[in-house]
Amino acid sequence: MAKVVGVRFRNVGKIYYFNPKNYKMKPGDHVIVETARGVEYGKVVLAPKEVADDQVVHPLKEVLRVATPDDDDREKYNREREKDAFKICQKKIREHGLEMKLIDAEYTFDNNKVLFYFTADGRIDFRQLVKDLASIFKTRIELRQIGVRDETKILGGIGICGRCLCCHTYLSEFAPVSIRMAKEQNLSLNQTKISGVCGRLMCCLKNEQETYEELNRRLPGIGDTVTTSDGIQGNVQSVNVLRQLVKVVVEIGDEKEIQEFPVAELKFRSRKKKVKVSEQEMKELQDLEDKKGDSKLND
Repeated sequence: MAKVVGVRFRNVGKIYYFNPKNYKMKPGDHVIVETARGVEYGKVVLAPKEVADDQVVHPLKEVLRVATPDDDDREKYNREREKDAFKICQKKIREHGLEMKLIDAEYTFDNNKVLFYFTADGRIDFRQLVKDLASIFKTRIELRQIGVRDETKILGGIGICGRCLCCHTYLSEFAPVSIRMAKEQNLSLNQTKISGVCGRLMCCLKNEQETYEELNRRLPGIGDTVTTSDGIQGNVQSVNVLRQLVKVVVEIGDEKEIQEFPVAELKFRSRKKKVKVSEQEMKELQDLEDKKGDSKLND
Protein backbone atom coordinates (compact mmCIF):
# COMPACT_ATOMS: atom_id res chain seq x y z
CA MET A 1 0.00 0.00 0.00
CA ALA A 2 1.10 3.55 -0.73
CA LYS A 3 -0.09 6.78 0.87
CA VAL A 4 -1.08 9.34 -1.78
CA VAL A 5 -2.85 12.65 -2.23
CA GLY A 6 -4.77 13.55 -5.39
CA VAL A 7 -3.74 16.84 -7.01
CA ARG A 8 -5.21 18.60 -10.03
CA PHE A 9 -3.51 21.42 -11.95
CA ARG A 10 -6.40 22.61 -14.08
CA ASN A 11 -10.02 23.13 -13.05
CA VAL A 12 -11.11 19.94 -14.80
CA GLY A 13 -7.74 18.36 -15.47
CA LYS A 14 -6.54 14.84 -14.77
CA ILE A 15 -5.89 13.90 -11.14
CA TYR A 16 -2.27 13.01 -10.31
CA TYR A 17 -1.02 11.18 -7.24
CA PHE A 18 1.78 12.50 -5.02
CA ASN A 19 3.36 11.44 -1.76
CA PRO A 20 1.89 13.78 0.91
CA LYS A 21 4.72 12.96 3.38
CA ASN A 22 3.68 14.25 6.81
CA TYR A 23 1.87 17.38 5.63
CA LYS A 24 -1.69 17.89 6.80
CA MET A 25 -3.98 18.84 3.92
CA LYS A 26 -7.58 18.55 2.85
CA PRO A 27 -9.51 18.95 -0.41
CA GLY A 28 -9.43 22.57 -1.50
CA ASP A 29 -5.94 23.26 -0.17
CA HIS A 30 -3.18 24.26 -2.58
CA VAL A 31 0.21 22.57 -2.66
CA ILE A 32 3.55 22.95 -4.40
CA VAL A 33 4.75 19.77 -6.12
CA GLU A 34 7.49 18.75 -8.50
CA THR A 35 6.41 17.35 -11.87
CA ALA A 36 8.05 16.43 -15.15
CA ARG A 37 7.41 20.02 -16.28
CA GLY A 38 9.02 21.50 -13.17
CA VAL A 39 7.68 22.93 -9.93
CA GLU A 40 3.90 23.32 -10.12
CA TYR A 41 1.06 24.83 -8.08
CA GLY A 42 -1.84 22.43 -7.71
CA LYS A 43 -5.11 21.95 -5.85
CA VAL A 44 -5.84 19.01 -3.58
CA VAL A 45 -8.97 17.20 -4.76
CA LEU A 46 -8.49 13.86 -2.98
CA ALA A 47 -7.47 13.80 0.68
CA PRO A 48 -4.46 11.65 1.67
CA LYS A 49 -5.37 7.96 1.59
CA GLU A 50 -3.91 4.48 1.16
CA VAL A 51 -4.09 2.88 -2.30
CA ALA A 52 -2.73 -0.33 -3.81
CA ASP A 53 0.78 -0.11 -5.25
CA ASP A 54 -0.45 -1.04 -8.73
CA GLN A 55 -2.63 2.11 -8.83
CA VAL A 56 0.30 4.52 -8.72
CA VAL A 57 3.25 5.16 -10.98
CA HIS A 58 6.55 4.71 -9.19
CA PRO A 59 8.68 6.47 -8.20
CA LEU A 60 5.99 8.61 -6.55
CA LYS A 61 6.93 12.29 -6.50
CA GLU A 62 6.54 14.15 -3.20
CA VAL A 63 4.62 17.23 -2.17
CA LEU A 64 7.24 19.94 -1.62
CA ARG A 65 5.07 22.00 0.72
CA VAL A 66 1.59 23.27 1.40
CA ALA A 67 1.16 26.55 -0.49
CA THR A 68 1.90 29.70 1.50
CA PRO A 69 0.30 33.15 1.00
CA ASP A 70 3.40 34.11 -1.01
CA ASP A 71 2.86 31.08 -3.26
CA ASP A 72 -0.77 32.09 -3.78
CA ASP A 73 0.30 35.62 -4.76
CA ARG A 74 2.89 34.26 -7.17
CA GLU A 75 0.34 31.99 -8.82
CA LYS A 76 -2.05 34.93 -9.22
CA TYR A 77 0.77 37.00 -10.75
CA ASN A 78 1.56 34.19 -13.20
CA ARG A 79 -2.07 34.04 -14.33
CA GLU A 80 -1.92 37.77 -15.12
CA ARG A 81 1.33 37.34 -17.06
CA GLU A 82 -0.29 34.59 -19.14
CA LYS A 83 -2.71 37.14 -20.61
CA ASP A 84 0.17 39.27 -21.87
CA ALA A 85 2.04 36.20 -23.14
CA PHE A 86 -1.08 35.15 -25.09
CA LYS A 87 -1.33 38.53 -26.83
CA ILE A 88 2.38 38.58 -27.70
CA CYS A 89 2.27 35.08 -29.14
CA GLN A 90 -0.82 35.92 -31.20
CA LYS A 91 0.98 38.93 -32.64
CA LYS A 92 4.04 36.85 -33.57
CA ILE A 93 1.88 34.19 -35.22
CA ARG A 94 0.34 36.86 -37.46
CA GLU A 95 3.75 38.29 -38.28
CA HIS A 96 5.04 34.89 -39.36
CA GLY A 97 1.84 34.13 -41.29
CA LEU A 98 1.38 30.76 -39.62
CA GLU A 99 -1.93 28.95 -40.09
CA MET A 100 -2.48 28.06 -36.46
CA LYS A 101 -5.03 29.11 -33.85
CA LEU A 102 -3.67 29.98 -30.42
CA ILE A 103 -5.86 28.59 -27.64
CA ASP A 104 -4.12 29.21 -24.34
CA ALA A 105 -0.87 30.28 -22.69
CA GLU A 106 0.43 28.83 -19.43
CA TYR A 107 3.36 29.65 -17.16
CA THR A 108 4.83 26.96 -14.93
CA PHE A 109 4.89 28.01 -11.30
CA ASP A 110 8.66 28.44 -11.22
CA ASN A 111 8.60 30.40 -14.52
CA ASN A 112 10.97 27.81 -15.95
CA LYS A 113 8.76 27.35 -19.03
CA VAL A 114 5.93 29.00 -20.95
CA LEU A 115 3.55 26.67 -22.76
CA PHE A 116 1.40 27.73 -25.68
CA TYR A 117 -1.49 25.51 -26.80
CA PHE A 118 -2.70 25.76 -30.38
CA THR A 119 -4.76 23.97 -33.01
CA ALA A 120 -3.93 23.55 -36.68
CA ASP A 121 -5.08 21.44 -39.61
CA GLY A 122 -1.65 19.92 -40.18
CA ARG A 123 1.97 20.15 -39.12
CA ILE A 124 3.32 23.65 -38.54
CA ASP A 125 6.95 24.73 -38.82
CA PHE A 126 7.14 27.06 -35.82
CA ARG A 127 10.90 26.93 -35.19
CA GLN A 128 11.39 30.62 -35.96
CA LEU A 129 8.36 31.48 -33.82
CA VAL A 130 9.89 29.64 -30.85
CA LYS A 131 13.15 31.56 -31.28
CA ASP A 132 11.32 34.88 -31.29
CA LEU A 133 9.29 33.99 -28.21
CA ALA A 134 12.37 32.73 -26.35
CA SER A 135 14.17 36.04 -27.02
CA ILE A 136 11.16 37.93 -25.61
CA PHE A 137 10.37 35.85 -22.53
CA LYS A 138 13.97 34.76 -21.75
CA THR A 139 12.85 31.28 -20.74
CA ARG A 140 12.05 27.89 -22.25
CA ILE A 141 9.19 27.88 -24.76
CA GLU A 142 6.97 24.91 -25.61
CA LEU A 143 4.31 24.95 -28.31
CA ARG A 144 1.86 22.10 -27.97
CA GLN A 145 -0.63 21.18 -30.68
CA ILE A 146 -3.96 19.95 -29.32
CA GLY A 147 -7.17 18.64 -30.87
CA VAL A 148 -10.62 20.19 -31.09
CA ARG A 149 -11.86 18.27 -28.03
CA ASP A 150 -9.03 19.72 -25.93
CA GLU A 151 -9.68 23.18 -27.34
CA THR A 152 -13.32 23.00 -26.27
CA LYS A 153 -12.32 21.65 -22.85
CA ILE A 154 -10.07 24.67 -22.27
CA LEU A 155 -12.36 27.37 -23.68
CA GLY A 156 -15.70 25.99 -22.45
CA GLY A 157 -19.13 26.85 -23.78
CA ILE A 158 -22.83 25.96 -23.64
CA GLY A 159 -24.15 22.66 -24.98
CA ILE A 160 -27.45 22.09 -26.77
CA CYS A 161 -28.89 21.10 -23.38
CA GLY A 162 -28.41 24.69 -22.21
CA ARG A 163 -25.81 23.78 -19.59
CA CYS A 164 -22.04 24.29 -19.42
CA LEU A 165 -20.09 21.67 -21.34
CA CYS A 166 -19.35 18.43 -19.48
CA CYS A 167 -15.68 18.47 -20.51
CA HIS A 168 -15.24 21.97 -19.09
CA THR A 169 -17.06 21.34 -15.80
CA TYR A 170 -16.37 17.83 -14.54
CA LEU A 171 -14.96 15.39 -17.13
CA SER A 172 -11.28 14.86 -16.31
CA GLU A 173 -10.73 12.51 -19.25
CA PHE A 174 -12.52 11.89 -22.54
CA ALA A 175 -14.40 8.59 -22.72
CA PRO A 176 -14.59 6.75 -26.06
CA VAL A 177 -17.90 7.50 -27.82
CA SER A 178 -19.19 5.60 -30.86
CA ILE A 179 -21.99 5.97 -33.39
CA ARG A 180 -23.40 2.68 -32.12
CA MET A 181 -24.20 4.36 -28.79
CA ALA A 182 -26.46 6.88 -30.53
CA LYS A 183 -28.22 4.05 -32.35
CA GLU A 184 -28.65 2.07 -29.13
CA GLN A 185 -30.37 5.08 -27.55
CA ASN A 186 -32.73 5.51 -30.55
CA LEU A 187 -31.33 8.93 -31.34
CA SER A 188 -31.52 10.56 -34.74
CA LEU A 189 -28.25 9.98 -36.56
CA ASN A 190 -28.26 13.56 -37.77
CA GLN A 191 -24.73 14.94 -37.35
CA THR A 192 -25.92 18.27 -35.99
CA LYS A 193 -28.01 16.59 -33.28
CA ILE A 194 -25.47 14.12 -31.92
CA SER A 195 -22.34 16.27 -32.26
CA GLY A 196 -21.11 18.58 -29.53
CA VAL A 197 -19.64 22.07 -29.75
CA CYS A 198 -16.31 20.55 -30.76
CA GLY A 199 -17.92 18.86 -33.77
CA ARG A 200 -17.36 15.33 -32.42
CA LEU A 201 -19.89 12.91 -31.00
CA MET A 202 -21.26 14.23 -27.71
CA CYS A 203 -19.51 12.90 -24.60
CA CYS A 204 -22.87 12.63 -22.79
CA LEU A 205 -23.84 9.70 -25.05
CA LYS A 206 -21.64 7.66 -22.72
CA ASN A 207 -23.52 8.72 -19.58
CA GLU A 208 -26.68 6.66 -20.19
CA GLN A 209 -25.23 3.93 -22.36
CA GLU A 210 -25.20 1.24 -19.65
CA THR A 211 -28.81 2.03 -18.71
CA TYR A 212 -29.97 1.76 -22.32
CA GLU A 213 -28.05 -1.49 -22.81
CA GLU A 214 -29.76 -2.99 -19.76
CA LEU A 215 -33.23 -1.78 -20.80
CA ASN A 216 -32.76 -2.95 -24.38
CA ARG A 217 -31.91 -6.45 -23.18
CA ARG A 218 -35.41 -6.75 -21.73
CA LEU A 219 -37.10 -5.80 -25.00
CA PRO A 220 -37.74 -7.81 -28.17
CA GLY A 221 -36.21 -6.65 -31.44
CA ILE A 222 -38.13 -4.88 -34.21
CA GLY A 223 -39.85 -7.53 -36.35
CA ASP A 224 -39.65 -10.24 -33.67
CA THR A 225 -42.69 -12.45 -33.02
CA VAL A 226 -44.21 -12.09 -29.57
CA THR A 227 -47.17 -13.63 -27.75
CA THR A 228 -49.54 -11.49 -25.69
CA SER A 229 -51.07 -12.50 -22.34
CA ASP A 230 -54.24 -13.48 -24.32
CA GLY A 231 -52.25 -15.93 -26.40
CA ILE A 232 -52.33 -13.78 -29.55
CA GLN A 233 -49.19 -13.67 -31.64
CA GLY A 234 -47.94 -10.58 -33.43
CA ASN A 235 -44.89 -8.83 -34.80
CA VAL A 236 -43.09 -6.01 -33.03
CA GLN A 237 -43.46 -2.69 -34.84
CA SER A 238 -41.61 -0.41 -32.41
CA VAL A 239 -40.44 -0.20 -28.80
CA ASN A 240 -40.29 2.55 -26.19
CA VAL A 241 -37.07 1.83 -24.33
CA LEU A 242 -37.53 4.10 -21.31
CA ARG A 243 -41.20 3.22 -20.72
CA GLN A 244 -40.61 -0.44 -21.57
CA LEU A 245 -43.61 -0.49 -23.92
CA VAL A 246 -43.91 -2.48 -27.14
CA LYS A 247 -46.16 -1.77 -30.13
CA VAL A 248 -47.28 -5.02 -31.71
CA VAL A 249 -49.11 -5.67 -34.97
CA VAL A 250 -51.79 -8.30 -34.18
CA GLU A 251 -54.55 -9.84 -36.26
CA ILE A 252 -58.08 -9.36 -34.93
CA GLY A 253 -60.36 -11.33 -37.19
CA ASP A 254 -59.55 -10.33 -40.76
CA GLU A 255 -57.98 -7.02 -39.78
CA LYS A 256 -54.60 -6.02 -38.42
CA GLU A 257 -54.29 -3.64 -35.51
CA ILE A 258 -51.41 -1.99 -33.68
CA GLN A 259 -51.67 -2.43 -29.93
CA GLU A 260 -49.27 -1.35 -27.21
CA PHE A 261 -48.26 -3.68 -24.37
CA PRO A 262 -45.94 -3.45 -21.36
CA VAL A 263 -43.02 -5.77 -22.05
CA ALA A 264 -43.87 -7.73 -18.88
CA GLU A 265 -47.14 -8.90 -20.52
CA LEU A 266 -45.39 -10.35 -23.57
CA LYS A 267 -43.68 -13.66 -24.13
CA PHE A 268 -40.77 -13.89 -26.54
CA ARG A 269 -37.44 -15.55 -26.90
CA SER A 270 -35.00 -13.26 -25.15
CA ARG A 271 -31.75 -12.67 -26.90
CA LYS A 272 -28.88 -10.25 -26.70
CA LYS A 273 -29.90 -7.36 -28.89
CA LYS A 274 -27.51 -6.28 -31.57
CA VAL A 275 -27.84 -2.74 -32.78
CA LYS A 276 -27.66 -2.48 -36.54
CA VAL A 277 -26.54 0.64 -38.32
CA SER A 278 -27.60 0.87 -41.95
CA GLU A 279 -25.04 1.36 -44.70
CA GLN A 280 -26.45 4.81 -45.50
CA GLU A 281 -26.24 5.91 -41.86
CA MET A 282 -22.71 4.59 -41.60
CA LYS A 283 -21.68 6.40 -44.78
CA GLU A 284 -23.10 9.73 -43.63
CA LEU A 285 -21.48 9.55 -40.23
CA GLN A 286 -18.20 8.12 -41.50
CA ASP A 287 -17.74 11.29 -43.53
CA LEU A 288 -17.72 13.22 -40.26
CA GLU A 289 -15.21 10.88 -38.65
CA ASP A 290 -12.92 10.83 -41.69
CA LYS A 291 -12.79 14.61 -41.94
CA LYS A 292 -12.21 15.35 -38.31
CA GLY A 293 -10.69 12.24 -36.74
CA ASP A 294 -10.27 11.83 -32.99
CA SER A 295 -7.89 13.82 -30.84
CA LYS A 296 -6.03 12.63 -27.77
CA LEU A 297 -6.08 14.47 -24.48
CA ASN A 298 -2.75 16.16 -23.82
CA ASP A 299 -2.09 16.67 -20.17
